[in-house]
Amino acid sequence: MTRRVIEQFAHRQDLTPRAGQRLAALTSRELEAVKLVALGLSNNEIAERLVISPLTAKTHITRAIAKLNVRDRVQLVILAYESGLIRPGA
Repeated sequence: MTRRVIEQFAHRQDLTPRAGQRLAALTSRELEAVKLVALGLSNNEIAERLVISPLTAKTHITRAIAKLNVRDRVQLVILAYESGLIRPGA
């Protein structure tokens, strides 16, 4: 169900410039972590990709959620698509 919602949302073309501006608050590492969350990776998978510990991956994601003032990983993914950070098929 979640995958279908994300797929439908991802095909929308009405990107929000303000969403992209919000991402400027993130460090480069937090931004990398957000991209990987949006691709559906777990904390362990993100840690492997970024060559960091799972705890550090979780910290990057937690800080991104706080800085972007979103409720959870789902909203983080939505923001990634709204901003154009992630495109369908990426």
